Amino acid sequence: MWQHIGAFAVTFVALFPVVNPIGDAPIFLALTQSYPQSVRTILARKIAFYGFILLAASFLFGTLILDFFGISLAVIRIAGGAVVTATGWNLLNDDDSSSDDSSGKLKPGTLESAMSHAFYPLTLPLTVGPGCISIAITLGARMKHEAGPIWERGYVSALIGMFALCLVVLFCYSRADHLVRMLGKSGTAILTRLSAFILLAMGVQIIWDGLKDGIPQLFSFLLPR
Repeated sequence: MWQHIGAFAVTFVALFPVVNPIGDAPIFLALTQSYPQSVRTILARKIAFYGFILLAASFLFGTLILDFFGISLAVIRIAGGAVVTATGWNLLNDDDSSSDDSSGKLKPGTLESAMSHAFYPLTLPLTVGPGCISIAITLGARMKHEAGPIWERGYVSALIGMFALCLVVLFCYSRADHLVRMLGKSGTAILTRLSAFILLAMGVQIIWDGLKDGIPQLFSFLLPR
């Protein structure tokens, strides 16, 4: 019993600060402000669904997929961190007075057009980025080497933890306008800029972590033994 509670808690606590649904909610609203609230609610549901699929797939099959394509976690971190950094940079330098042609905001359009942005960039890398994927893969790899059947290893409890986290994402994103209304225009601008800077810093940190793991591997490959 306690093992399952521990697997749930470890998964939720490890992923929550990286997913950061509260901090990302103003960014989600800034990117989707050209759409009505009804469309943003549907987008929030799609993002929560896609986010859970990404986390669960990374948790269950991440090591197998990376091994099949010959991709290391270091490369995933560097490439994903570059995308996160670019997103944070665009939002940080976005002019609030500019038109909808700003590079950071999604252009208005039909519901189908809005749904085309649900996976990229709103789910990946904004909500579930390379940092989350790396953590999910690491958790899955650790549980894979534990003794006992899948249930005893805590696989199901970990998946429930991911599902609970995605419910928090759904709640925060679908109510992002209420959060912004409570903060006011100036408070929202401050929180959006702060969240964008944190997103930028997270991207740089992800790249740095990838370089720390990748550069020693590169030198060990190039230098003779």
